[in-house]
Order: sequence, then structure tokens, then C-alpha cells
Amino acid sequence: MEELKELKARLETQRPVEWEGLPDLSLYMDQVIGYMPRQLIQYGEEERLTSAMVNNYIKDGLLPRAEGKRYGRRHLAYLTAICALKQVLPVREAGLLAAHGEDEEPQAVYLRFCQELDRALKDTAARLETGCEQEELPQLALAFALRSYADRLACQRIMALIREQPPEQAGKTKKSKKEK
Repeated sequence: MEELKELKARLETQRPVEWEGLPDLSLYMDQVIGYMPRQLIQYGEEERLTSAMVNNYIKDGLLPRAEGKRYGRRHLAYLTAICALKQVLPVREAGLLAAHGEDEEPQAVYLRFCQELDRALKDTAARLETGCEQEELPQLALAFALRSYADRLACQRIMALIREQPPEQAGKTKKSKKEK
């Protein structure tokens, strides 16, 4: 099936740009909104990033404040992670994971995110049967849905363990700052 072959090809090759490929000059909000759809695989008019969303992420402490009215590489890296993770996690938890390792250089955190995303996309591409007939699609979708269910169960339990960590072990997240 041609659509599945195209999906598999995108899963195998389409990735967010590396740190060095992110714009090295600061962007205004409208430029950020225009840039972000290139960072992740999308079909159709899924939930697009809006300036209100960005402002809410900043207000909630999930994204660093703009430098003046401009956003740099660090902001784009955080937004890429948040936009990917919020597809499967509540936004606050997506922000918690995006900020994991915030004591490290943003470049290292972004690299780790991109490596994990690459591994996940390659794994899914390897499982995708492109020679399916139309009547086999429900079974294929069921297999992916159940894998998502199992992965979500594991993720939810791990996130609960992260939230239970003492503040000094959990890092300097907004939540741990409140608990101190």
C-alpha cells in the first residue's frame, strides 16, 4: 500500500534538525510558529502550535522566557520536545520531561531527546508492514494501538516515580521548587 510506504519512509528519515541546524539568530513569535511544523512529522491540520500555547508554556514554567521578544535555539529545542511529548502526555508532564537535565547544556538535553525520538521512530518503522491489503489495516492499527497502550502504562508508572522523587533528586523543576 503506497500510503504505508510513504509513512514508513517518513518514519525512517524525517527528524527534527540537529542543534546546529536550528536558527542561530533569534526569532520573533510569528517566525517560531511558522518554523515549528517542520520539526515533527505531521499529517493534515493537527493541533498547530499557537502564540497562546507558547505564552502558556512560559507562564507555567515549561519553557524559558523569551529574550526580549525573541526566541533562540534553546526555545526551539524545548518547543520541539514539548510538541512531540504532549501528543501522548499531559502538557505539564511533557514539560517535565523536556526540562529533564536542565542543569546540563541545552544542546546535550536536545541531543538526548533527538536520539530517543530517532530510536522510537525507527522502531515503529521496522514494525510497519507496508505490504498490507486494505482488509489487514484494522489488525495493523490494533497492534500499534496496543503497543501504545503498553508504552503508555509504562510511561505513566515511570512518571509517577519521577514525581515521587525527593526534590534534590528530581532536579530543579518547577514542581520540586514548590516542594522545597
